[in-house]
Amino acid sequence: MDVVQSAVPDAFVVTPKQHRDERGVFLECYRSDFLADALGYSLSLRQANCSVSAAGVLRGIHSAGLPPGQAKYVTCVQGAVLDVIVDIRVGSPTFGQWDSVRLDDRDRKAVYISEGLGHAFISLTDGATVFYMCSDVYSPNREFGINALDPEIGIEWPQNLKPNLSPKDEAAPMLDEAAAAGILPSFDDCQAHYRALASTSKA
Repeated sequence: MDVVQSAVPDAFVVTPKQHRDERGVFLECYRSDFLADALGYSLSLRQANCSVSAAGVLRGIHSAGLPPGQAKYVTCVQGAVLDVIVDIRVGSPTFGQWDSVRLDDRDRKAVYISEGLGHAFISLTDGATVFYMCSDVYSPNREFGINALDPEIGIEWPQNLKPNLSPKDEAAPMLDEAAAAGILPSFDDCQAHYRALASTSKA
């Protein structure tokens, strides 16, 4: 299993080793020890989600307020999606920057998104099934969104698909509006949170 930091700091792309024969394929889709080596602490998982989307469905940009935030480990078990990580941490050297990874049922990559980062994906195929494990349970009073079509962020969504957003995601504020409203996490608070997780993990 290969774990590499993405272009957005504190997010990682995981490429598993697949073992194929005439019967099919076997792989380890999650290894806590490999991820802990990259993060510097062990990931505590408290919820797992699964979504099935038609081609063009765009979910996000989603995040959750700190503390405790919500880290995510995301993979696509059927079909394909373009998964996007956005740095929405105020004060971050890479604030507003994004990175994308194709997740599909061929390469079977996964992404890890630390607390405080934004996450979105668009389905590239009908029936794209995304499975993601989370570090904390869903809490609607802490969840917030950023508009995934914000031109200032400038995510390069596939040109051959018309993004299909939920009414909630469509009405989400632009990044500068969210920053002005004070709903975005700060880079310093996120770094302090990661250090606290590392300290607790080593205790």
